[in-house]
Amino acid sequence: MRWFLPFILRFRTRPWLTAGVVKIEAENAEILAELYQKFQAGKIRFLIAFRHPEVEDPLCMLYLLSRLVPKAARQHGIKLQEPIHSHFIYERGMTIWAGNWLGWLFSRVGGVPVRRGRRVDRLAIQTARDLFANGKMPIAVAPEGGTNGHSGIVSPLEPGVAQLGFWCVEDLRKSDRTETVFIVPVAIQYRYVQPPWTKLNWLLSKLEADSGLAVQSISQSAINNSTEIYHQRICLLGEHLITEMEEFYRRFYHQDLPQIPNQTLIPRLHRLLDTSLKVTEQYFNIQAQGNFIDRCRRLEDAGWNYIYREDIADIHKLPPLKRGLADWIAEEADLRMQHMRIVESFVAITKTYLQEQPTSERFAETALLMYDMLTRIQDSTLPGRPSLGLRQVQITVGEPISVTERWEKAQNNRHAARQAASTLTQDLQTALENLIS
Repeated sequence: MRWFLPFILRFRTRPWLTAGVVKIEAENAEILAELYQKFQAGKIRFLIAFRHPEVEDPLCMLYLLSRLVPKAARQHGIKLQEPIHSHFIYERGMTIWAGNWLGWLFSRVGGVPVRRGRRVDRLAIQTARDLFANGKMPIAVAPEGGTNGHSGIVSPLEPGVAQLGFWCVEDLRKSDRTETVFIVPVAIQYRYVQPPWTKLNWLLSKLEADSGLAVQSISQSAINNSTEIYHQRICLLGEHLITEMEEFYRRFYHQDLPQIPNQTLIPRLHRLLDTSLKVTEQYFNIQAQGNFIDRCRRLEDAGWNYIYREDIADIHKLPPLKRGLADWIAEEADLRMQHMRIVESFVAITKTYLQEQPTSERFAETALLMYDMLTRIQDSTLPGRPSLGLRQVQITVGEPISVTERWEKAQNNRHAARQAASTLTQDLQTALENLIS
């Protein structure tokens, strides 16, 4: 994997060969080098909590650990034992849509699959807990739980990382071990090597045409200095898509979506996302609980249960009637899940993201999310995104957060322990946000 990594990052599995990552830099990589040295000396245990804006993040993390951390160690005279690597947790749905080969590969490079949803995956949790306390390598987790498509926005963190940290301290104390437990925030941000204004103009023109809007042309001389025009085009496209989807749910799913005069885009978008999830929840008979991300996780689990039937020992031995009904249910469940998939693409959209920094990267992120939506509607199988240009990655390692210190202050008090876990999650969120600000 280390030998192939630069080629994978550069080309990945897309038909366009200019879609890859050509440069990765790390700030404060010596922090991780020092932590690995102490880990290998048996003084500490630590978990790497990394941002997860894009699907390339795990590859970038592998590059960080295999190339940049050893380089920083050499520069600072820190002696480390090879390999510098980590276990990692990945969502089992990845192997469902990518294929069994991915599970075969992940199992051999330190991966632990976890099943998200209504039911607790006790085996995965126990495995991760044991590796955190006893593994020969640290463990890495994306506390956001999934990609959000934005280098500049951290989605709400799931509480599992903080809980793993406190469990690790407890497990060490039960074994009379004195290692200190840390969580290390790591931010990942993507930038285009050259601002992709020309290709962004092409992409917006394609989205306008595909959605039925008149294509707005920008003169060649104005392509690179018309941020206000790009902002207007994206807002107009967003309003058009929301209007179309509102009418779609009113007419065909009988949803109550009254037209409110002068209502701004973000409230309309949130109402639309809620409606999309309700349509899916009604089908799977699931009560809405939590935020948009929580609801998406529960629906994903419900959909997998309808498609990959654990109550059928051997589908090939079913009589034609039962096989046909099973296929029927699987097809309908897959179609219903597309409503949820659209919601996943827009959970991180905010009113001010483009206004605060009207950069080509942020315009491109938003346009690509719209592209995802339109392609999902046209085809349930999401194709590869179009390339807008070569990218470079900035990885920033934050200051380690001591879990042991917080556990000691909260032990023997159940309420204080719950509050400490909640505070740790919030502090980790703040740390990741500060690293990308």
